[in-house]
Amino acid sequence: MDRFSVLPTAMSVLLAVTLPLMAQAPDPHHMYAHPAIQVANVPQSSGSPTGILPAQYKAAYGFNQIPNQGQGQTIALVDAYDDPNIASDLAFYANYFHLTPCNFQKVKVGNPAEGDGWDLEESLDVEQACALAPAANIILVEANSDSFADLLDAVAVASAAPYNATVVSMSWGGAEFNGEMDYDNYFCHIINGNGQPVTFTAAVGGACGEPTYPAVSSCVVAVGGTTLALSSAVPLANPLQLDYGVETAYGGGGISMFEPQPPWQNPACSQYSTLYRCVPDVSADANPATGVPVYDTYSYGGWVEVGGTSVPTSDWAAFFTLVNSLRASQGKITLSGADPDMYAIYYSSNYLTDFHDITSGGGGECQAGPGYNLAAGIGSYQANNLYSPLVADPN
Repeated sequence: MDRFSVLPTAMSVLLAVTLPLMAQAPDPHHMYAHPAIQVANVPQSSGSPTGILPAQYKAAYGFNQIPNQGQGQTIALVDAYDDPNIASDLAFYANYFHLTPCNFQKVKVGNPAEGDGWDLEESLDVEQACALAPAANIILVEANSDSFADLLDAVAVASAAPYNATVVSMSWGGAEFNGEMDYDNYFCHIINGNGQPVTFTAAVGGACGEPTYPAVSSCVVAVGGTTLALSSAVPLANPLQLDYGVETAYGGGGISMFEPQPPWQNPACSQYSTLYRCVPDVSADANPATGVPVYDTYSYGGWVEVGGTSVPTSDWAAFFTLVNSLRASQGKITLSGADPDMYAIYYSSNYLTDFHDITSGGGGECQAGPGYNLAAGIGSYQANNLYSPLVADPN
């Protein structure tokens, strides 16, 4: 499973201070995040893509039936360090899969060094966004380093003028820490430079019982993983036909040590806790064995199949971008977060129409079962159905 950690440096800083621990917020300059991507343990061919192709993914989850491509909206993918090949790699990816050339911009915050293990994550994030929301403005915001301080600075840049993202994806995180709630203001009630609310997605990490920050923030949609099997192994002739087969839990989340449980998560999470935040909220395919193809020439020389909760984190962000575009076409503001709206659907009679309930897979505390669970949250999207109530929501 993909694992995140906070480096020991942060602990030494905390122990060195003279004021009581509870009174201190850890220094984010000495805390580090890791990307949630995993390379598939399968024979790789840099010359041709393997895994679930974009058209197959759209058909599996119903993106192919959403009457919108994200036009008029900006989705920001926040990562660390610089991928100098990202623009040309994205152009090759879009051309290969016959996608509309995506409107892409790279924004550096500071002077980030190249690579440092993040270029594959960046390629995955922007290519999945291009595949699922090809008419949106796609912004890759590159933080100066993988410290929380630099990553959070990049998060703030993403929604501010002139970029004005309405959805921000964070396919990374670190272990929880005492004082993390002091940084929730980077995600809570954020309004972009155009006066529109912003939704944030973050990867849970995937290790059962080890929830990660910022996914545990109640102002973030925490995204977990599943294993997806298509009903047909080959792309379908009808581009509007659905191709969902079987889905089981992959990995898991957990219960926050610090973040209180938001009211919309009770009673969904009450079997685990009535006091603290549970993650994930939602999920989608993340198993590297059922991964997606990524084109990355900086470290891999071409095609590589990947998984990890990075994949559904950017995919859910793309879905919310489509929803926001449809909302804007009706004169509505963008989603102000999305968790309360999705849990309202979970509690309604439309739950099994709008979500795939993931009832098997996982293990231990993160064993999947009917309804909410720590393995897959409230489930994966039936995007072709789920978009309608989110567009209609008064927000």
